[in-house]
Amino acid sequence: MTPPRAVAWRWLRLAAAWAVLATGAGGCASLPHGVQRPASQALPSGAGSGLARLVEASRPTGPVDAALSGFRLMSWSTQSWATRIELTRRATQSLDVQYYQVQDDETGRAFLRALRDAALRGVRVRLLIDDLYTAGADPLLLGLAAHANVELRLFNPFPAAREQLSRRLLASLFDLGRVNHRMHNKLFIADGTMAIAGGRNIGNEYFLVHAGANYIDLDAFAVGAVVPALATLFDGYWNSGHVYPLHSIVARTAPDDVLRQHFDDLTTPQPGGIGPPVSLGDLDALGLRALPDEMRSGRLDLIWARAEAFADTPEKVIGHTRVRLDGETPDPATVRQTLMSALSLARREVLVTSPYLVPDRFVMDEIRQARLWGLSITLITNSLASTDEPLVHAGYQRFRNELLDLGVELYEVAPSRIAHSRLLAPFGRSIGRFHAKTAAIDGQVLFIGSLNFDPRSDKHNTELGLIIHSAPLTAQLLQLAEVVKTQAAFRVRLDRGQQQLSWEFMSADGPRTLDEEPDTGFWQRLLLRLVGPFVPDEYL
Repeated sequence: MTPPRAVAWRWLRLAAAWAVLATGAGGCASLPHGVQRPASQALPSGAGSGLARLVEASRPTGPVDAALSGFRLMSWSTQSWATRIELTRRATQSLDVQYYQVQDDETGRAFLRALRDAALRGVRVRLLIDDLYTAGADPLLLGLAAHANVELRLFNPFPAAREQLSRRLLASLFDLGRVNHRMHNKLFIADGTMAIAGGRNIGNEYFLVHAGANYIDLDAFAVGAVVPALATLFDGYWNSGHVYPLHSIVARTAPDDVLRQHFDDLTTPQPGGIGPPVSLGDLDALGLRALPDEMRSGRLDLIWARAEAFADTPEKVIGHTRVRLDGETPDPATVRQTLMSALSLARREVLVTSPYLVPDRFVMDEIRQARLWGLSITLITNSLASTDEPLVHAGYQRFRNELLDLGVELYEVAPSRIAHSRLLAPFGRSIGRFHAKTAAIDGQVLFIGSLNFDPRSDKHNTELGLIIHSAPLTAQLLQLAEVVKTQAAFRVRLDRGQQQLSWEFMSADGPRTLDEEPDTGFWQRLLLRLVGPFVPDEYL
């Protein structure tokens, strides 16, 4: 079963807080002490590995700066899924995998089975998962961990009541300050040579196979100098005191051979089950072949550029911020603040995309100053109809009129628009949602990572991101954003005199305008207006 979405997490935290106030009592569970965490580090890229040879064959001809990295943006779910599986199959040394969610659904089980198959070939697999959405998945995780060459660790785990998220929260009523902090990072590294970072977790809706709702999202495939930096960031989490080996939290329920057989039973594809994402053709929205096809040809078509990888420190769990992991002077900036610093250097235009967009007063002051001297600012986010976080959307609505009054171009993705898109994906009857977390600065610099532009990502979640200095790659991001704007979104307008909003789009019959939130009903809008103003900022 698909785990509950983050909206359920926010509602449950609110309910749990009220329960504590109302009853003054609750369950209690504490993390184990004296846990052994054998330290390990990323294995360096081996010159003899097939992936390393592929990187060398893909470098530009002539002298190459060793500090450069090669990149490919992956907008289509088909390509993004196939690339992860192809890397898992081609890895010969190591797989270092870090995700906020690896769901116990068809996609999640297929992914874990691919990791298991790599381990059977002798590949060292280190899998790090945030523990929030693992409720009920202990048998699956125990079965994977029962295999040689696999080590599985949990970030900031729930030590009791592991069958359901609601029961976990009730058992942690007096520890909400700790469990409120989650690891939102998404990172996949094969043989210390190739990496994938961006917005996608592992689950049906991230790869366009969910029956109810699916995401528009974006990942970056990377090789070169940035990959060892990402591996160092992974090691910082893997060896953190806030990460627990699975068996320190979940007791073995059977001998390893029984657990392995049960894992095989759980992950064997079922006849008539959900298959891989549907392909839209040989070329993606940028006109590029799928990376697995290029891998088989022996050379990758990449854009080479200078880049920096950065992440919040795991210590953010106890209120600390970020520390650079490459030996530099400690830096108190979070990933959000690092991105804001990059955005502050813009002189002409800025694009920011985020599924959850809740600026604070500091950000609004920065926008106001930037607009005074003429900076063009475009924001893309979810509409009320497409968001899976209505409480966060309420926070966004508090700033929407002000953003528009300042001259910000604002676009909201909506299911009815996505359903007819020609270049994004065949969403069919499912609800289309937006999940890409990116920024483009002056057509020269781009950001891609796990960071949502909301208070939770800034204050409570750990995040990971890349800043890439490349005009060609930034142009590709802007090209994808234009597809979203014209094929999947409404442009929001404000009548300054009446403070009345409208939503514009181009139909086959010409421009059209709506005067209500697109794809929503009266009661949905009314409920949010009634509840939204009372949701504290800390729960957004």
